[in-house]
Amino acid sequence: MTNITLITGGAASGKTRWALSFFKNCDNVLIVNTGRQLTDETVNRVNYICKTNGVDWVIMNDVKSPCDVVKDHKFYIFDSLASYTSNVINEVCPDVNNITPEQQETVRRTVVDNVIEMMQRVEKLNGALVIITIEPGFSVCPKDKDQILFRQILGAVNQRIANTASEVYMSASGIQFKIK
Repeated sequence: MTNITLITGGAASGKTRWALSFFKNCDNVLIVNTGRQLTDETVNRVNYICKTNGVDWVIMNDVKSPCDVVKDHKFYIFDSLASYTSNVINEVCPDVNNITPEQQETVRRTVVDNVIEMMQRVEKLNGALVIITIEPGFSVCPKDKDQILFRQILGAVNQRIANTASEVYMSASGIQFKIK
């Protein structure tokens, strides 16, 4: 049975640790990292899970098109929706201080469309996907235009993906709460 789960929360709230433990006994997991590389702590945790549970996971770093990597695996961790949104913002408008409303909508639509396509591909495989994101409303209200823009776009993206996901969890201080 397909399961699409979103985990959200503040920075360093335990989201990644929870996502990794979600699949700890599963083989054939692909970690789709939209950043350059995972932290050493996360890589060490992945290695520990694989060794302890006799499973084999793959980490794919610097992923530009998350839906294109959904092919041969059954289980996926998408890390992270926030990083991917930031990447798309930079692709659409390298000078975010001069971004137009049309470009903002292009970013939002591109991120949502690509992540929903990823979700649909996982569903076709009858697989499972955990999407990690940050909750932009949990931070101090930004004053810089680029931070305000990121917060607005990610907030809209998070809402759309949360409404589409099967389950949504909130992570705070290392404790996760099911909210959907």
